[in-house]
Amino acid sequence: MRKKVMPVIVAVVFIIIVGLIAVCTALVQRYTPSKERADLQTYYNLTEADDMAIILDNQLTEETCKYIDGHAYLTYEFVHDNLNQRFYWDANENILRYTTPTDVISVNAGSSEYTVTRQNNSENYTIVRVDGDVMYLAVDFVQKYTNLDFSIQESPNRLILTSQWGEIETATVRRDTEIRVLGGIKSDIVKDLTKGEKVTVTETMDEWSRVCTQDGMIGYLRNRDINNIQTETISRDFEEPVFNHLLKDEKINMAWHQVTNQAANNEIANVLASTKGVNVISPTWFYLNDDQGNIMSLASSSYVSYCHQNGIEVWALVSNLENPDVDTTAVLTHTSTRDYLTNQIIAAAIEYDLDGINLDFESLEGEVGEAYIQFVRELSIKCENNGIVLSVDNYVPSDYTQFYNRAEQAVFADYVVVMAYDEHYNGSEEGSVASIGFVTDGVENTLLEVPAEQIILGMPFYTRVWELVPKGDDVPEVEAASEDYVPYTVNSSAVGMEEAENRAAVNGATPVWSEEDGQYYVEYENGGNTYKIWLEDENSMELRLQLMRDKGLAGASFWKLGLEKSSIWDVIIKYIN
Repeated sequence: MRKKVMPVIVAVVFIIIVGLIAVCTALVQRYTPSKERADLQTYYNLTEADDMAIILDNQLTEETCKYIDGHAYLTYEFVHDNLNQRFYWDANENILRYTTPTDVISVNAGSSEYTVTRQNNSENYTIVRVDGDVMYLAVDFVQKYTNLDFSIQESPNRLILTSQWGEIETATVRRDTEIRVLGGIKSDIVKDLTKGEKVTVTETMDEWSRVCTQDGMIGYLRNRDINNIQTETISRDFEEPVFNHLLKDEKINMAWHQVTNQAANNEIANVLASTKGVNVISPTWFYLNDDQGNIMSLASSSYVSYCHQNGIEVWALVSNLENPDVDTTAVLTHTSTRDYLTNQIIAAAIEYDLDGINLDFESLEGEVGEAYIQFVRELSIKCENNGIVLSVDNYVPSDYTQFYNRAEQAVFADYVVVMAYDEHYNGSEEGSVASIGFVTDGVENTLLEVPAEQIILGMPFYTRVWELVPKGDDVPEVEAASEDYVPYTVNSSAVGMEEAENRAAVNGATPVWSEEDGQYYVEYENGGNTYKIWLEDENSMELRLQLMRDKGLAGASFWKLGLEKSSIWDVIIKYIN
């Protein structure tokens, strides 16, 4: 019997021993850190021999740059979006521009030379490189104009950029250890660390922290392996550019004077005699007239002289709307034509002794936004160098006009004008031209980007008469059954203040105050059609002027002279004098 039992016992013991060995092996495998090392080329997204990883403010970016002849080259898009939006690349003529408070820096592709206004300079490296549709800019050159620090490391190639200054969290490595791709001992090793090495902590979890070493290696480190966690303040000695503005001591009371021919200039005395308190007039004298950057001029020296004799400054308007055949985008996106346009404007301003330029470029597409802002930058420098005030007209802020970049306009231009009207316009549904809610939102949203002392609030001297014409009974059934069906067509025409009031009076309509719109509203029928008018008068004007005063704005401007009631000026001078 004993002989039969012994083999069974031995077998059981053997199985137990094998099981224990398996368990121990599993435990050892589970709790023994991996010795596998990460493929750093893959980890840092490097596929080509000249690729270089970008570590921006202790974070690995998805983008890479190029490492050529010992210099790092960033794509223009990366520089513009992450480091300094003031660099402007003209892909049509392969020219890089950068604008300071006093100079325009210009670099041609493939060159180590650059100009600062008219002065020639050079570097010991190629500043701009172009590969197909991609422009690369040397980080050394970016640093000249940006509060930026950088270092270059190899194996793998990586560019370490610091652009954000202030507080960071650092720690010291407690013992010799390693950082890993992920938070776990089985994750591949990124780099070995030695006791006392300093790291920046970018994310802290329960057992692991994400860190960046001083040479730009990023990974996860066990919390028990770090100590001396503290907050440090980092900074760099860099002199930020200072931008000055030609601002007036008094409130701006500006009126636009629509001039469509030379003869209209002769009426300036009569035009001004009908106003009160106007200290700036903006005649619509110049407009972009061809794709080469030439401007059409209706300017008059005698007009300017008369205004100056009466203590009124002339800020001539420059528009892009009058000649529909001109491609504004083409002019602005080509450096040569943009420069020519700028020079044309300045030459005219000097010739006619203008005090200012009022830039009114409207109906632009988003694709021209960067070129438009560069135009404002370059024009502003030449204006300031000649003592000419630059004001820029803008729509009220909206999602589809963000590319006008009012914040950057305010850096370079002296004044930003908010055209707080055309809430409803020809072709839209009926409604107020400038309800008080619309105007208030426009001002408050502009204040998010522009200092109050640079904002001029544009107000309308006109309104619209809305004509609602019934469609009749011959509308297709499918159309009539639609939820969006409107049983009338809408037409409108812009009229002055008195004309609007006269139409209401002739048709026996009684104005009713609209608290929501901040103005009187009338409605009447004539010939089977319905007419609606949101009136512009002393009451609606005063609400906007109160807003201008309460928000501390620089002043107001009015479109356009000749459409106002004479009594409106008595309201205006209560707030602007």
